[in-house]
Parts: sequence; structure tokens; C-alpha cells
Amino acid sequence: MKRPTMQDIAARAGVTKAAVSFALNGRPGVSEPTRRRILAIADELGWQPSAAAVALSDGRADAFGLVVDRPASTLGLEPYFMQLISGIQSELSTTATPLLFTMAEDQQAELATYRSWWARRRVDGVFLVDMRDPDPRVPVLTELGMPTLVIGSPATAGGLPAIWHDDAAAARTVLAHLTGLGHRRIGRVSGPEQLHHTRVRGDAFAAGAAELGLEYVTVPADYSGEAGAQATRALLSRDPRPTAIVYDNDVMALSGLTATQSLGLSVPGDVSLVAWDDSALCGLVNPPLTALSRDIAAYGAHAARQLRALAAGTPVGDLQDPAPLLIPRGSTGPL
Repeated sequence: MKRPTMQDIAARAGVTKAAVSFALNGRPGVSEPTRRRILAIADELGWQPSAAAVALSDGRADAFGLVVDRPASTLGLEPYFMQLISGIQSELSTTATPLLFTMAEDQQAELATYRSWWARRRVDGVFLVDMRDPDPRVPVLTELGMPTLVIGSPATAGGLPAIWHDDAAAARTVLAHLTGLGHRRIGRVSGPEQLHHTRVRGDAFAAGAAELGLEYVTVPADYSGEAGAQATRALLSRDPRPTAIVYDNDVMALSGLTATQSLGLSVPGDVSLVAWDDSALCGLVNPPLTALSRDIAAYGAHAARQLRALAAGTPVGDLQDPAPLLIPRGSTGPL
């Protein structure tokens, strides 16, 4: 069935298309009985205003956008982004506002998407994720004048409003937990090195290790399970090997657990493991994984509220969400 148009309403009501436009837009030019009849027919036919037409009339798209420059294979397996998008959607759904979500093959494609969306009035603003330092997307979006909310540290936002967690404080929390259990040799499987929060975590771990006189080593990875397992085997082949390993996401930690056990090592008897960003999967494995837990869906909802206010012209500042909490489980134990 084709989408009903104003011409269809006009034909059913026996009036001109102009009369239908007057009635549907609440403008003078038709009698009150005719207006009521036109509105009833529009409701009966299921007519809805065209989003493109609305955007042309008032400049609003009534939609927001999110572009992610990550491989689809990695993104589809990582609970973090699914929870973040769920939180954004849950908040936007309160005003029936859609989220346009797409993946880009590289940063140039991502920038092209922003330019296209803004030129065609497809979105009223965007969420910016996976921040670099410096981040070449920031000056482009600033120049476009597109309302943009950075989901990441204000240090990378270039004056754009940001919502963020204190990754350095969370790293110190993990170190305190592991050193309290007696661990002195700590390994880390990091996320992509170009991401700002990867560096912030690494700097915090390195500074904390130096202060406490710990041995600390990092192996970079890409958030995938395969890379997490490979990095785990590399760390455990060292002599002496780490007695504890921290992973930058839950997917790599789960693969690291399997890799560790496949080497005949006990968790946590030989090696303690910690995951960044808790998920349901962390509690389902044996032993369950100690993890840094935060309400990522709520984080996404807070971001959506901030961007909606920004697009409406309300001044918006940086917002720091509550720090992650460490949930001790069976994968960490005393040395």
C-alpha cells in the first residue's frame, strides 16, 4: 500500500490540495467544519507529515546520528556498544526521535557522512565516540556548526561538550585491588593504541606501577577475542610471567580466560584476571570474571539528554558520569 498523500486526502474530501495544507498546518483559509473533516480523513488514511518536508519548513530533522569507525566483526561482539546504543535509544524514544546509526570504513568516510547528513538535514546533531588526541573530527564538526556531544574525555573535545568517565581513577582502583591481593607483576591487554582512553588508562597504570614498585607490561590489541587470546599467550610466555592480567574489555578477558586455561594454568591460582566493562557474560564463565562495572545504558541515556538539549539551543557543559565500581569475583585471588 502506497503512503497516503495530501492529494489523496483532497480527493476524498472533495477539496483542493491547498485547503488540505491549510487544515493540516492549522492555518486560516478553510472553515472549521471543513478543517475537522479533513483532519478526520487524514487520520483514517494514516497520513503522517514527511520528515523531509518538516526539515525544509523549520530546519529540524527530529533525528540524531551516530557513526562508528570500527570493523563490523568487532562491533557486533562487544556488549559495550550495544548497551550504549540501547541507552541512547531508550531516552530518544520518549520523544519518538529516531537514531540514525551507521558504520564507516575509515575516518574520511565518517567525516563524509557527517557532511552529508548536515547538508541534507538528516540529523539535528551527532554523538562522537572513540576519541583520538588530537581528533581530526572535532574541527570539522565545529566548522559545520553541527550540535555534537563527545562521549569521551573533555581533553579531546576541543570545546565541544562531553560526557565521560574517569578512566585513570578506575585504573587506580584495579591496581589497589590487585596489589591488596599481593600481586607485583601485572600485565595489561589494551584496546587500540590510537584511542585516547587507551592512553589514559595506560598512563595511569604505568604511573601507579612506578609509584608502587610493580612490574608492569602492556600488549596492545583491538578488542576482539582473537587478539585478546593472542596477547594473553604473549604475556604468559614471559619469564617471569605476570601474576595478574587486566583487559580493556570483557570480550578480550573472556578469550584470555580460555587461553590461560588452555595453557594448563589455574585462574586465579596461577593468574588473576580482571575485565574492564562488566557484562552478563562475565558472570557466566568459570570462574566468573572480576570486572569494572558501570551502567552503560544509563550513560547512553544521559548522553541523549545532553545532545537533545544542545540541539534545542540550551547551553550544555561537560558531564562526568559516576566512576566504575570494581566487582570482585572468582577470577582474582591472593598470590
